[in-house]
Amino acid sequence: MVTLVRANNPSPMTLTGTNSYVVDCGAGEALVIDPGPRLPAHIAALIETAAAKSLRIRAIAVTHGHPDHAPGAADLAAATGALVFAHPRSRIKRDADLPLGGELRAGTTALTVMDAPGHAADHAVFYLPAERILFTGDVIVGEGTVVISPPGGEMRAYQRTLALLLERFGDAAAIYGGHGPIVTDARAKIQEYISHRELRERQVLDALREGPMTILDIVRRVYGPERSVLWPVMARQMLAHLQALEAEGRVSAPFASPEATAEEIAILNPSLEELVGPEEAAVLAAELGTELRIDALPAYRLVPGAEPGS
Repeated sequence: MVTLVRANNPSPMTLTGTNSYVVDCGAGEALVIDPGPRLPAHIAALIETAAAKSLRIRAIAVTHGHPDHAPGAADLAAATGALVFAHPRSRIKRDADLPLGGELRAGTTALTVMDAPGHAADHAVFYLPAERILFTGDVIVGEGTVVISPPGGEMRAYQRTLALLLERFGDAAAIYGGHGPIVTDARAKIQEYISHRELRERQVLDALREGPMTILDIVRRVYGPERSVLWPVMARQMLAHLQALEAEGRVSAPFASPEATAEEIAILNPSLEELVGPEEAAVLAAELGTELRIDALPAYRLVPGAEPGS
């Protein structure tokens, strides 16, 4: 009933490429979830996949507006006449908003639609009850974890989304994520993602118990002292945790570190083309939220009395 068609856009952020899904909705109709980037060969592959099953693509649903998931919607819609559905907060051109908390219908099939902020503010996930398949976009992927980077990414929203997925869809038969392989133990995967974020937060707090630290100090403490090309990604992950803790009054950033150097600032505001090349730079910019420049390195510290046992 569901066929995976992977786009030929591999990169450090997209793994082996973006996963698009052609869903047989009955009555000769197909729904495409995440048509991916604007690659003519990929759009053709989606149309050919549907045609091989005697299906006509009548609807396109986008999990979120990042450039490795959404831009292909316009070309696929133009080629097939399909309607495009996206999150009410999405900036992409669409025919209708996704019915958050309701059902998206195509053919004889109804998919449950759930608001799923955290990785992106305009993220939704879909559940296909007949097959017990959960389509998670970039909330959960087939291998590794996902980037939660301010300002588009928000850690507590993401953790609430994961908790709700476990509560509502923990018994799903499989997770079809936006990248990587299909996951066949949904409950274990969701719990793994929940535990991973809890571990990272404990590591942040443990680091701050040693004294005030900048984001890069924490990156070195949590991920190791050897400089990595992924430090900008790691730094923004730490920033998402720190912003959540700061909003809760558990940490504060009372002063800028006098040790901040031009090199450190450059690490946090990298030239994306140098990191991944021009083709993947737009994806990385969307994932990292690079409109948020980090031009100072405040030193974060624990707020006395805000932590258990303090």
